[in-house]
Amino acid sequence: MSSASSPQTVSSETERRVAALPVWRGTPAMEPLSGGLSNESVLVRDASGAYVVRLGRDFPFHHVERARETMVTRAAVNLGFAPDLVYAEPGVMVTRFIDGHTFQAEDVRAHRLRIAALIRRFHREMPAEVSGAGFFFWVFHVIRDYARTLHAGGSRMADRLPEFLQAAQTMEQAQVPMPIVFGHHDLLPANFIDDGEHLWLIDFEYAGFGTAMFDLAGIASNAGLSADESVELMTAYLEHAPDAAMQRAYAAMQVASLLRETMWSLVSELHLTAPGVDYAAYTDETLAAYEAALDDYQSRFEKV
Repeated sequence: MSSASSPQTVSSETERRVAALPVWRGTPAMEPLSGGLSNESVLVRDASGAYVVRLGRDFPFHHVERARETMVTRAAVNLGFAPDLVYAEPGVMVTRFIDGHTFQAEDVRAHRLRIAALIRRFHREMPAEVSGAGFFFWVFHVIRDYARTLHAGGSRMADRLPEFLQAAQTMEQAQVPMPIVFGHHDLLPANFIDDGEHLWLIDFEYAGFGTAMFDLAGIASNAGLSADESVELMTAYLEHAPDAAMQRAYAAMQVASLLRETMWSLVSELHLTAPGVDYAAYTDETLAAYEAALDDYQSRFEKV
């Protein structure tokens, strides 16, 4: 996940860890990069250029494995989707810094057709490049697994879990068969960077096999696309207009996308701490978006 603020200085521990990496020419200069809710990113400049150091660890409660993330990043680099990966070790990735514009919601809305073409190509080309054991992402499994984690951890919203699970079941039943692709599964606006010539993707923690519907729904829900803009995105991706069943499934998946984000934040409240990050506030923000999307779905399609 991305969003929220980061500390304004690099901690002495992080500075020592980054400085010790065997990739720098001369003394590296460091500054923190904002935007991460669970990982720490540092902008490093040395005599050879500028780089982003991404520090993280495995998060079993979020189904995140850094070795898999590194493999996917290498595959995305090889196909021209991601900035060059210049060094990796367990818990650390160093990529070339892209001097470009990090998207916000309004950029995604403005460039939705361009994004649709990029994601269609990512879905089609990545399966031939990734390696190792296949990881499958199905948001409804994630939601059910998060519910188990939240119940066991005594989450402050444990009393709402039956309601969340009922909504997820309804949204899952609304889905339609689609081909299996290799998806990104975390398409927040900040994971697109435009350098003026090329549109880049970053952050592949949740990438794996699945259906295209979740990525398309995530683009729409995370950027607040209107119903008409969402249909335009789907039409550009499919290269034909979606039928009524597909539009219902798409709206349902947008609800599921926002529910997953809410439950991700609730799980993070239990298991993560990060300087400058207020997980409870992020939960409240995503919960409001989920409830609004659910209300819209119920007004258009069916009661939950």
